[in-house]
This record gives sequence, structure tokens and C-alpha cells, in this order.
Amino acid sequence: MGTLKTEPARSRLDLLAPPVAAALEQWPAHAPIDVGDVLVAPIDAELADTTAFCAAYEVGLDVSANCVVVAGRREGGVRHAACVVLATTRADVNGMVRRTLGVRKASFAPMADAVDLTGMEYGGITPIGLPESWPILVDARVIAIPHVIVGSGLRHSKIVVPGPALGALPGATVLEDLAKPAK
Repeated sequence: MGTLKTEPARSRLDLLAPPVAAALEQWPAHAPIDVGDVLVAPIDAELADTTAFCAAYEVGLDVSANCVVVAGRREGGVRHAACVVLATTRADVNGMVRRTLGVRKASFAPMADAVDLTGMEYGGITPIGLPESWPILVDARVIAIPHVIVGSGLRHSKIVVPGPALGALPGATVLEDLAKPAK
């Protein structure tokens, strides 16, 4: 976890976006990962972007995950989803994501839409606390990591969570080929 100073997320709700804090407060007792295993660490908001964050806090790209919001149209409506991929990869938006959502074309959601719909800050969006109707697509490489670092819903902190927990979130689907290696 590099030089991050972590503590239990439920003890520092001030470091979480409201939907993330609410999701942790409602964490199911039967979940495969105890809510106490979800940690949070404050960071410099100017260093929230993955490359800068990893360099500043000595965190490997191979344990840092990105959560991106995608949108696709079908039958006159917009379908949103979140994709969780390691920082060493990129979501296959026009391949696997498009097919999984059943849309003709998928793309990254506009920043204003992603922020409005999630209640989270751009650059800090996390799969925990997303709208219940959204599918959460998780690359299989993410759940293979013992502890993954992902956004907290805010730019000034990060969550540390067991990788398998992201695949067990409500609405999550683990996909083998969700991501491709980054160039």
C-alpha cells in the first residue's frame, strides 16, 4: 500500500463521498468481505489521478484500480455502467463493454453526467455506492489482487479494499476480458 496511512473507512466517513459512506453503513452482514476490511487513506487531491498518485505514494499500478463510467444507447434510452480495471489496463469499451451492455456503441460518459449521476467527484469515482440499477463490470484481474486501491468518491482520499470484494458488490459481474493491457 505504499506510503498510504490507512484506517477503517467507517471511522472516517469524512473521507468518503456521501453515496460511498451510505453504502458502507448498509454493508450486508452476509457479504464475503467484512466492512472492517475496507480502509481509507487521505491523499493530496492534486495527486488523485492514477499516475501521479502511484508515483507520489509509492503504489504500484498493478494494485491501483480505476472505475470509469460508460454510457451506451439502446431503444432510445441510455444505459450506464461502471467498469473497474487495473491501472495497467484499459477497459475494452467498444468491445466487451458494448457487448455486455447490449448497445450498438459505448463510450465514456461525459464528466458532468458521471458526477451528477454518481454523486461523486470526477477522478475519485468508485464502484462502492453507485446507483443500484447500474451494472458494475469488474475485470477478473482486479479480483485476483489481495488488496486494491480505488477512488473513494472524493479526490482527496483513496479506498483500500480486498480485490474479491469488488467482484462481490451488488450488481457486479466479473469478466475475463473486460480490459486490455495499456499501451
